[in-house]
Amino acid sequence: MTLDVHFDHPDFLAVHKPPTIGMHQEGQNIGLVTMLSQQLGGRPLWPVHRLDKVTSGLVLIAKNADTAAALSGLFAKRQVEKYYIALSDKKPAKKQGAVIGDMQKARRGQWKLSTSKLSPAVSQFFSAGLGNGLRLFVVRPHTGKTHQIRVMMKSLGAPILGDSHYGATPADRTYLHALALRFTYQNNAFSFICQPAAGQHFNSPEYNREVEKFTPPWALRWPQLANIGGMHG
Repeated sequence: MTLDVHFDHPDFLAVHKPPTIGMHQEGQNIGLVTMLSQQLGGRPLWPVHRLDKVTSGLVLIAKNADTAAALSGLFAKRQVEKYYIALSDKKPAKKQGAVIGDMQKARRGQWKLSTSKLSPAVSQFFSAGLGNGLRLFVVRPHTGKTHQIRVMMKSLGAPILGDSHYGATPADRTYLHALALRFTYQNNAFSFICQPAAGQHFNSPEYNREVEKFTPPWALRWPQLANIGGMHG
């Protein structure tokens, strides 16, 4: 498999991760970082952040340790805008808004959302019906907790289509995709958008019709959130 390098900067790469590859080696299966290193002739690479194995989309990979530290710092300080898309075949408890709460470990490697807000996972979302029994969710996570969006969707009563880990309807893939990133690095603004390639429902006319409504400058439409648990909107 040849990985799609969406953008090549002297210090980092924006890569389109497929939904079948983990970030790191799992048993005999090499991870995205090693695969990309081999694709680029064996040069050393540093992951800046991570996506779940079942999640496709944009991920930043640094070409040196200093850049990895700088970009990771932007994520840690919540200075990177992240936007995801997801599909569900269930009706959510609400069609837009914010989901805020602490996340706790549950059984079988799952996580669950609690009502406390000591160090909460914070996500905003819009959604739109596709007219084919599915609903498109556009999600902006303000924090980067493990399984954050997957747990958020579960808490809404609308688990992500194909996400068997959280009790969703089976499908040809887990329909979660990291769509866009926006940040400033070395006084230069970067904005990347990468549409999904895998998944029959991500290639449907209904999806293509609705997702066109969520393209730049759609990010400017997101309302600001009040300070919650040290989180700045």
